[in-house]
Amino acid sequence: QVQLVESGGGSVQAGGSLRLSCAVSGYTDVNYCMGWFRQAPGKEREGVALINDAGNTWYADSVKGRFTASQDSAKNTLYLQMNSLKPEDTATYYCAYTTRRYGCYLSSSTYNYWGQGTQVTVSS
Repeated sequence: QVQLVESGGGSVQAGGSLRLSCAVSGYTDVNYCMGWFRQAPGKEREGVALINDAGNTWYADSVKGRFTASQDSAKNTLYLQMNSLKPEDTATYYCAYTTRRYGCYLSSSTYNYWGQGTQVTVSS
């Protein structure tokens, strides 16, 4: 079992920044994918960023150049630095984990452990 706990959400004005954290505990594989997803009211959950055990990252086009995923293996923590926030970034943000068999994908169906989510609200 893997437990994920997000923190760091809040309310900011457009152009501001937030850093989300995801604390990971439990048994984790050496090879893994960890993703950040978000879901706004009335919309489907979408992949925002992911990072694998090698530290490789991928980003959705909508956040590329503004968001940065990173990890601190010593602290078992995943981060999402969000800069130049826009009102359309408003959503509940989730971190997710899966064992990596081949590649990593920004598809929620490929992840089997999820955090409870943290709310991010960006006002104009």
